[in-house]
Amino acid sequence: MPGAAAPPGAAGADGSRRAVIERRLHPVTPFRRAWAPIAVLVGWAVHDPNQAQEQLTRLTTTALLTALAVLVPAASLYGFLTWWFTHFAVTDSELRIRTGLLFRRAAHIRLERIQAIDVSQPLLARIAGVAKLRLDVVGAEKKDELAFLGEEEARALRAELLARAAGFAPETAHEVGEAPARELLRVPPRKLAIALVLTGATWGALAAALVVPPVLWLATHSVWTVLATGVPLLGAAGATSAGRFVGEYDWTVGESPDGLRIDRGLLDRTHETVPPGRVQTVRIVQPLLWRRLGWVRVELDVAGSANSVLVPVAPREAAEAVVARVLPGVSVPAADSLSRPPRRAGRCAPVWWRGYGTAVTDAVFATRHGLLRRRLTLVPHAKVQSVRLTQGPWQRLWRLADVRVDTGAGKTVTARLRDAQQAAELLRSQAERSRTGRLDARPDRWMA
Repeated sequence: MPGAAAPPGAAGADGSRRAVIERRLHPVTPFRRAWAPIAVLVGWAVHDPNQAQEQLTRLTTTALLTALAVLVPAASLYGFLTWWFTHFAVTDSELRIRTGLLFRRAAHIRLERIQAIDVSQPLLARIAGVAKLRLDVVGAEKKDELAFLGEEEARALRAELLARAAGFAPETAHEVGEAPARELLRVPPRKLAIALVLTGATWGALAAALVVPPVLWLATHSVWTVLATGVPLLGAAGATSAGRFVGEYDWTVGESPDGLRIDRGLLDRTHETVPPGRVQTVRIVQPLLWRRLGWVRVELDVAGSANSVLVPVAPREAAEAVVARVLPGVSVPAADSLSRPPRRAGRCAPVWWRGYGTAVTDAVFATRHGLLRRRLTLVPHAKVQSVRLTQGPWQRLWRLADVRVDTGAGKTVTARLRDAQQAAELLRSQAERSRTGRLDARPDRWMA
């Protein structure tokens, strides 16, 4: 490994000192970091374009060439130095990352705190044959990352870190390799495109792009105002769907001993892992125009992770099969098994009260919301952190109450407009289910 260094070692299990080998990132990294000074200049120009234009008009050709002759080497030197002063090392118990040119930063990441490691490859990184590692760590708000490593090195390091996190000995962790995965579901590009076209957000953005410009023309009779407003709206309408299509292209869900793996992306490829035991809630979403086709979208809340989508679109049966893998022993309640609020709930939420429903099984607390865009939320009993009953003055008048369930991901799931007596009983029973559920919960460790 280029530029490896050996600082004082860490104590091994037998009390001996084990040498810790520090490594540097891939040699292509300086080219990525060299853009930072140039990005500062571009940001200044965008922030104050008038002054930037004035400064450019004052520059002669000689001065401009001189500035470029100074800027390019300076940016290259900055990229090289930031790469040179960045090291990482894997010890028996932690991953160490040292970085910083003027202000030094040292991160010591405990291996048992690692809950997910994602491998991502932006388009230029794919061309260069490098990849970026992003680490989800329990209790950390921001992901640490190693950008960039060689593609093979990144996957090997990921496998080693996950093996260490699972409890494998340091001597054998690098030999474990990446756990094999079995494909569970793949989303065809054609189905994804049709699903995006049938999404309400796409039609809403398109309607705004078609309605707002004529209204502005009638109000102002200014072509520039219409163009300045209509063109961005039309671009946003297409960019929203196009961006999702590019990001969710070739979506594949696989199962392995370290969790469910997700591979996706048309231009930028991303390899994510849904860590076992860390899923707090699962949402099955069904927009209005998807119902005739029987398609649904599955979303997640994972503690300490930004992973939010498990399946972008799939037939309901296939999606429920994937949910059964991420939440073993959980079956999705049928629509007719959901208990609806009493009819007097219409006094608090006219019409929309019909979209509410609640079901409690041996494994999950489930609620449904929405008439046009239905959302069925599942919370395993073991993931419930607290249960609350809330009742406003209008609800109290009609003997109604809400039962709120708080999860470890900082989210709240609400069973809305329940009969007050039933809500009180649900509060007591859910508190007991949560207590007993945690005793039988799956371990959060990798490959456990």
